[in-house]
Amino acid sequence: MPLINVKLIEGVFNEAQKKKMVRDLTDAMVAIEGETLREFTWVVIDEVKSGNWALGGKPLTAADVKMLQAKRNAA
Repeated sequence: MPLINVKLIEGVFNEAQKKKMVRDLTDAMVAIEGETLREFTWVVIDEVKSGNWALGGKPLTAADVKMLQAKRNAA
């Protein structure tokens, strides 16, 4: 039984986006191993408090990530 553990910064993704992640990740496993795997695929979303995640030694907040997303979408 596969267990997919997704770690996110709290406040970056809304509930609809997280539900889509769960569906899409489950679908990816089913595409690899077949439909019978669907009922045995676990997806766990762990949300890390904003500021408790760091990249390159710098803590990231939900606001930081949203700013990066906005820049990427503008490009």
